[in-house]
Amino acid sequence: MAKLEHLYSYYGQSPWLDNLTRAYLRDGTLARMVADGIRGVTANPSIFARSISGSHDYDEQFSALMAAGRSVDEAYWELVISDASQALAVLRPVFDGGDCVDGFVSVEVSPELAHDAPGTIAAARWLRRRIAEPNLLVKIPATAEGVAAVETLTGEGSSVNVTLLFSLSRYAEIIEAYLSGLERFTSNGGDPSTISSVASFFVSRVDTEVDQRLEALGTDEALALRGQAAVAQAKLAYRLFTEQFATDRWHRLAGLGADIQRPLWASTSTKNPVDRDTRYVEELIGPDTVTTLPEATIAAFEDHGTMARAVDAGVPQAAELMLGLATVGIDMAAVGRTLEDNGIASFEKAYRDVLANLTELAEAQR
Repeated sequence: MAKLEHLYSYYGQSPWLDNLTRAYLRDGTLARMVADGIRGVTANPSIFARSISGSHDYDEQFSALMAAGRSVDEAYWELVISDASQALAVLRPVFDGGDCVDGFVSVEVSPELAHDAPGTIAAARWLRRRIAEPNLLVKIPATAEGVAAVETLTGEGSSVNVTLLFSLSRYAEIIEAYLSGLERFTSNGGDPSTISSVASFFVSRVDTEVDQRLEALGTDEALALRGQAAVAQAKLAYRLFTEQFATDRWHRLAGLGADIQRPLWASTSTKNPVDRDTRYVEELIGPDTVTTLPEATIAAFEDHGTMARAVDAGVPQAAELMLGLATVGIDMAAVGRTLEDNGIASFEKAYRDVLANLTELAEAQR
């Protein structure tokens, strides 16, 4: 996977795998991918649901947990923690060998807590106690309540992956939450070099939603804007990132040892069959970023992907596109709210479905 290695070595972008399965841990697939250039792992409730419900790899551990008197919900989290802990061990050499820049595994709190700030904070604390590894990132959805949780958890010294980011306005709030949390942590004598964070900005889903709205409008002016919103918004997000991490406020924190909160490009597989299958990788290559990739996108990029710094190219044109979208009646803040709601609903469904499947398995074993 020479191209993955080049992304990091030449362009300063860290490729992470957007998947985690027990099979990959058992047969060495994850270890081989790390050797080939993968520098981190992201997972979410949907990924764990597919992994657990789609194989028998978890049956033995689940049966033992049931026999020990655990509830189905408790057993689910034990399965997740077991996989995460093994993945953390596989990635630990990357973490230790790269100044703690990469080598992370991300585990998300229950999606049912997305609008519950105190519950999210408590769940994140619990995960950090159960998985006491420095290369764990606890994933927090970027809801309004999640913003508050990110600030609190960062202020306590926790490393966080902020997920389900779909709008520039919410991204600005997340950056502020991270900076404020760092300021609180350092004011209490904490060492900010022990904190890492990424902000996961979703890409392809934005085009899917915006294009549906443009097609509903149906005018030539609207239709001419299809397929462009996601990359344009991501480029503006990167501009915001570079601006906010170049201020005097940031330099004071950096002087104390703080690390930037890198943008992470998520949802990088294409949804529109007319699109080049590597476009959301190629068009967002640049330094101090992460791109998280499913296996099919990795294979496509290795086979025919092209590499050039692109994330900060064409930014004025990206801003013009956003104005064009507003002119035809596309409200990007409303798009972001819709996608946030849909993302949370999707994760909630996956979470409930896997618990229902595990409940059926437990009943069948009685």
